Order: sequence, then structure tokens, then C-alpha cells
Amino acid sequence: MERGAGILLPISSLPSEYGIGCFSGSAYRFIDKLRESGQKYWQILPLGPTSFGDSPYQSFSTFAGNPYFISLKELVSEGLLKYDECENTYFGDNPERVDYYSLYKNRLGLLHKAYERADIKNHEGFINFCQNNLWLEDYCLFMALKDKFGGKDLYTWNRDIRLRKPDILESCRRELDFEINFYRFIQYKFYEQWKKLKSYANNNGIKIIGDIPIYVALDSAEVWANPELFQLDKNNVPISVAGCPPDGFSAEGQLWGNPLYDWETHKRTDYKWWISRLKHCFGIYDVVRIDHFRGFDEYFSIPYGSKTAAEGHWAEGPGMSLFRAVEKALGKKEVVAEDLGFITDSVKRLVEESGFPNMKVLEFAFDSRDTGDRADYLPHNYGENCIAYTGTHDNQTIVSWTKTISEKERDELLNYLSRYEPDGKEIHKRLISLVMKSKAKVCIIPIQDWLGLDDSCRMNTPSTTGVNWRWRMSETAFDKDLCSEIRRITIQSGR
Repeated sequence: MERGAGILLPISSLPSEYGIGCFSGSAYRFIDKLRESGQKYWQILPLGPTSFGDSPYQSFSTFAGNPYFISLKELVSEGLLKYDECENTYFGDNPERVDYYSLYKNRLGLLHKAYERADIKNHEGFINFCQNNLWLEDYCLFMALKDKFGGKDLYTWNRDIRLRKPDILESCRRELDFEINFYRFIQYKFYEQWKKLKSYANNNGIKIIGDIPIYVALDSAEVWANPELFQLDKNNVPISVAGCPPDGFSAEGQLWGNPLYDWETHKRTDYKWWISRLKHCFGIYDVVRIDHFRGFDEYFSIPYGSKTAAEGHWAEGPGMSLFRAVEKALGKKEVVAEDLGFITDSVKRLVEESGFPNMKVLEFAFDSRDTGDRADYLPHNYGENCIAYTGTHDNQTIVSWTKTISEKERDELLNYLSRYEPDGKEIHKRLISLVMKSKAKVCIIPIQDWLGLDDSCRMNTPSTTGVNWRWRMSETAFDKDLCSEIRRITIQSGR
């Protein structure tokens, strides 16, 4: 990756009309501002359709795109929707918060109207899209069945359907043909609009850093269609699930609930599914950040049905054999290894052997709960082959963090700043400058930190549900003055 800087902003947080950020004009204007402020990267969160808890890390599919991100205005311009239909649909009453319930109730209905008006049966682009995306058929049938069963999760479905009895599935395909084609249509529109937006970014010198979770959701098309790839019993019920052990951040650990991979099966197939997954990702992103990279070295296995992560244990992952297979099939690609948390020597060796840049987060350098080597996160210790952040989507904003750390932690921070304590309104800029002037090859700053916002604008608080993934930037926030300031600091930092 080229030395440079970028901004972290999820698509959902863009200030688009109609309830959520999407591939509309605001996305193109954001790219213009990235270029004007001297940035080279735009990091986003996973693009998949969200399920329980509205988290982009719990998706119905690792290949499909989120239909909420389809620009309704674009569909109006194509004559598939009417302007009044969009204006008269309720998407929530706070432009700075996503109302997922209203989106779920109302946005898909508009997309269905567009589908009913579209003449796609003989559309060459649509036909080619369907033929070239083999994951599409399982996903579209999965979603049509989900609608048939009132949105309930996979494990409540009719057993014969859940276990994919061929004659039953064929009957479902005939019965649900119209709805299956609807889901093909919205995936076609999603990728049509996304690829147009990405092309605009690339033509303006901006690379897209995408993000993929290491695991897939239990309630997903992948688990339903490929049960042999996961640690499931004969009824396709999980044996063990993913999470993190208890630590200084959580006394009970984190119980994610994702099914674990059967790595022996993946190895026997030369990692065919993973190669297919990453090939897809490299087709839609310029750089791929893989979340929870340490899970490839060792993964935390928790017995299915456990109430907390305390009963779990560590098990051996695939290590470099996976990445050698990927490189052999796809060539060298730009990958970021998210290696945050408690990192063992074996994880460090895996990251080093892979050659992938890892992540450094400034906030971790002063967090006394961390039992690891916090000095690794001090900017003067960063090597070149890393991506530096003030914080990620899982952290407090830098402004709230400086106000809520302990007296001891704040004293450490001020000592690091040579006892220079800037005005409270400006401390975020001082800390951003520290990270930007490090040796790290790439520096990514969450837009909330550039804006000096507090935790009311935080994207996610791990181990909580119902309040996350909702923040949206206002249309006027990223103004000319901020563009100029970001550009000045970027140039001063040699980025």
C-alpha cells in the first residue's frame, strides 16, 4: 500500500436522503472531499445485508450487498420509482440516526415496486450478473424462504427445508420464483450502483478499504447451503460457536454465536470456499481488511448453548496454509490483518510471515486494562508495515476517550505529550497529528475524530445491542474549513 491517509466512514453514516447513507449523490460528494483534503483511502464497514442487531458483522450473506444502500433517487431517475413514493415513505424522523425498524418495514416495499416495474427478463446485464455469481441462487432462495417464514431464523424452519431435501427445495423454487427473482434484481442493482461509485473513487485517486468478518452468521445462506464447511452436527445444529475469552474489557468474555469453521474440510478442498470469498472481495474492494485475524492462528471455541464465553477454549486454526492457497490461486493481494486484542507470539509470527500490514490503535497505548504490551501502540514505535488509527468503529471517539480515561491513564497521556495539554476543544487534533506523523504506511482516522465529536456519535459498543450502527454525519459537517485542515495536516505528515 502507498503511504497515505484516509478516513473511516461507513456507507450507512453518509448524509443521504431517505433514512440511511447509500450510493447516492452524497457518496460522490464525500469522495470529492476526500480528494480535496489530500486523502488516498476510504475505509468502510462490511457491505452485507444486516440481520439481528443491525450489525454489518452479522449478515445473511458474505457475498450479498445490503439493499438499504441502493440509491432510491437513482431508481427514480431510471423511471422505476416515483419521486412522491419516496418522499411519502417514512424512514424515521432523525436525520442523524438510522431507524432500522422503519427501513425494514418500508424500504424493501419501495424496492419491490421498482422490481415490478423493471423489464429485466431479457436484460443482458442482469442475465450476465446472474450467470457470473454462483452464490446468488442459494442466497435468493434463502431470502425468499425467510420471507415465507415471516422473517424467522433458519433454525425455526421446516426441517426438510432446513436440511435441504432436493425435492422439497425444487418445489420451493417453483412456488417462490417471483420472490427469488426480486432478490436477484436488488443484488443486481446494488452491485451496479456500487461498482459505479467505486470506479468514481478510483478515478479520483481514492482506494476503497473493505472490511470482512472472519466468521459468517449462523442465520445465513452460507451456513444453510454449505453445512459441511462448519462445525455442525447431523441436524446442522452448531457444536461450538465463536467468541472471545474473558479479559480486562469483559469479565464474561464475548459470545458472538457464529458457527466455527471445520478447518479440516476446508483444507481437504484446498480452501476453495475461502478463495471464492476473497476473490469476490478483491473484485469489489481495493484493499481487504480481515476482522479478528488471530482466529486464523488460534480460535476461541465455545460449546453451543453456553450462556457466556467462560466455558470456551482455544483451538488451532489453519495458519499460513490458508494464505498460501489464496496467493497461489489469486496472486498477491492487498490485505490488512486486524490483530487487535491479546496477541500471542504465534499470532505475531503469522502476521509477520503473511507480510500483511497489521493495525495500531492509539487509544490502546494508554488503556490500563490491556495486559499486553501497550508500548506497541505508541506512535513512535510504529513500523512502516502497519495501518495506524486513533480508534476504530468499536472504540470511543477520541474526544470522549480523553474525558473518560482514568487519572493514571490521563497522566500517562500528558507525559507522552510532554505535559502539553492543549485546549479541550483541540486535543483530538493533537492526537490525530501524533498518529499521522508516525512511520505507519497508512493512517486512517474515523470521521468522528476529525469532527471532534463525543460518544453520542460512537458507532459501536461491543457486547451491546439495540443502540449501535445508527450514527449519521450531517450534510454540512465535512465543510471546506475541515477539508483545508485535514489537507494541511496530511501534507505536514508527508502523506
